[in-house]
Amino acid sequence: MDLPDFTSSLFWISVLQIIAIDIMLGGDNAVVIALACRKLPEDQRKKGIFWGVIGAIGLRVVLIFFALQLLALPYLKIIGGLLLLWIGVKLLIPEEDEHDGIEGGTTLFAAIKTIIVADAVMSLDNVIAVAGASHGSMFLVTFGILVSIPIVVWGSKIVLALMDKFPIVITLGAALLGWIAGGMMLTDPVFPASVAKSIPYANYVFAAAGALLVVAIGKFLANRQLAATPPREI
Repeated sequence: MDLPDFTSSLFWISVLQIIAIDIMLGGDNAVVIALACRKLPEDQRKKGIFWGVIGAIGLRVVLIFFALQLLALPYLKIIGGLLLLWIGVKLLIPEEDEHDGIEGGTTLFAAIKTIIVADAVMSLDNVIAVAGASHGSMFLVTFGILVSIPIVVWGSKIVLALMDKFPIVITLGAALLGWIAGGMMLTDPVFPASVAKSIPYANYVFAAAGALLVVAIGKFLANRQLAATPPREI
């Protein structure tokens, strides 16, 4: 694993992108952990949280490693970019609570297993986004995730509160996913190098187009859903 240039601004921008992705898409982790460990005795809850998080993060790193290998194949960055665009759009559309089916474990092992399985099921969007933001660097993936662990686990409630109070945070997060998606699709092997060379600042143009597309479609669908929702009776 080659070490990156720690003095490079691009390295730290990528790290910040990965941390932002983990916060935006991993905010539910705190909820999952709480639900999975709620039936454990008090003295086992910390162990359940610790080993559950370790297992979930380890599995996620493995999944991202395979995603990085797959994204080297033709067309898969385009497919991944399109998926990421849709994930960004979904972030802007209000959804029902998705945690009703998560049962609390009555044993330490059951709680840990619940956390790991739930995280694996919920982390597809995270895996695709982090793989796109890392530009193929496994070191960057690992470094970014390790830095974001305490933020996600212990700061999720604060971040979720900020999202509720300042909707612009969610919009910026969705735009970030669109930005990464646009840049990712441009680097797919099927795109001739002449395409990027023929457009000034092509990477920024594609990235900005992805960000604008996500926000525009997401806001449109959210407003349409809001208009179609019957008013609540008082």
